Amino acid sequence: MTDTSLCFLTAVELAHKISSGELSAVETMEAHLAQIEKVNPQVNAIVTLLPEMAMEEARKADEKLARGEKVGPLHGLPVAHKDLVQTKGIRTTFGSLVYEDFIPEEDALLVERLREAGAILLGKTNTPEFGAGSQTFNKVFGVTKNPYDLSKTCGGSSGGAAVSVACRMLPFADGSDLGGSLRNPTNFCNVVGFRPSVGRVPSWPSQSGWNSFAVDGPIARTVEDAALMLSVLAEPDLRSPISLPESGAVFRKPLERNLKGIRIAWSADLGGLPVDSRVTKTLEAQREVFEDLGCIVEEGFPDFSDADEIFKNFRAWFYEMNLGSLLPEHRNKLKETVVWNIESGMKLSGPELGRAEVKRTALFHRVREFMQNYDFLALPVSQVPPFPIEQEFVSEINGVKMETYLDWMRSCYFISVTGQPAISVPCGFTEDGLPVGLQLVGKPQDDLGVLQLAHAFEKATIFYQKIPDLAL
Repeated sequence: MTDTSLCFLTAVELAHKISSGELSAVETMEAHLAQIEKVNPQVNAIVTLLPEMAMEEARKADEKLARGEKVGPLHGLPVAHKDLVQTKGIRTTFGSLVYEDFIPEEDALLVERLREAGAILLGKTNTPEFGAGSQTFNKVFGVTKNPYDLSKTCGGSSGGAAVSVACRMLPFADGSDLGGSLRNPTNFCNVVGFRPSVGRVPSWPSQSGWNSFAVDGPIARTVEDAALMLSVLAEPDLRSPISLPESGAVFRKPLERNLKGIRIAWSADLGGLPVDSRVTKTLEAQREVFEDLGCIVEEGFPDFSDADEIFKNFRAWFYEMNLGSLLPEHRNKLKETVVWNIESGMKLSGPELGRAEVKRTALFHRVREFMQNYDFLALPVSQVPPFPIEQEFVSEINGVKMETYLDWMRSCYFISVTGQPAISVPCGFTEDGLPVGLQLVGKPQDDLGVLQLAHAFEKATIFYQKIPDLAL
């Protein structure tokens, strides 16, 4: 049997061992394919698997090293792409029956970048239909399960990616985040999910190139691994009109930082959001870690008035713009919540969007001014721990009814509205063993600062080392 022990090395460790010749890309790929064969049938995270192609690319990667050619920072590392990401010649379903047999003719930009950096594609990870909802299931591939409790959801929409990384089937994976889809599933699966600043990771192809809500980013076991992946993804590209100009190379530098005197605003509920007591208890138990690191931690939060209205209006507009043309012919193939999103977009008027834009600008400046007094904001990722897998979404928290299938994710999507960088970092477990993540939010475009703070917290707590039993 293939030895899968190297699957438990971090991405940084694997990359070093492959580039130094201590490990081969073939050995690395064989081990991860064996781990997938062992674990994936239990969780259904990787939904398209290409073992022959991956092994052939691994052999080519070893030959390249043997010839002494220069290689990229991810050389020989396996990766799978979220099934919303276009992969040339490889089935990409978007989790929808509408695209059940779709084969793209071009790669997405992030696929190009990871391949150029030496990563080797082995498959695609599961997602809810068109990424709608923080529960990963669809009619094409079924449901993805939480590896810490198979009766619970893994979250979404990057659920397959988060589970794959948590189960050591991949060293890292890409995800995307409109209202929490990088942060929520990683929070539910005890791994790291980083939502970069808008424009940090250019997105292409895209029908809505100026969209400033949806972003792509890394999912990894450690913050250092996430930073390594981000260093490859975060380069400017003229195909994205909102692409930031800075190079991603800064994210390959050591993340150590003196945190003495760093000011953190700590909020358990952003001033009144209903939050399950199991989440609050788990997070509060780790608050003193930041004080031990030298940080000044105070209760505080910005005024997020109007964030709910802003997010829901722009989300509805985004869905109508990108998927509205599917409704007349394929309505019967779309899940109810996707139809609701599209139809909500159709009902929007120009003045409504205009008011949302004005309110968003005012909100940005309220938060910006608040962050002049604080370096970071700390708050829950999700307002609840992982819930039963049969439940499509959370309908109430602490007796408070959720009006839509989105409302239980306000602690995530309020942050999406401002465009600030935010990370979900493992923060412990509930009494019944369910993972809970802490959300750390930085000042506008301070992606590096967020990674540095999360790295220090991770080193002090090492919750990421608790691996799901089924992966061992």
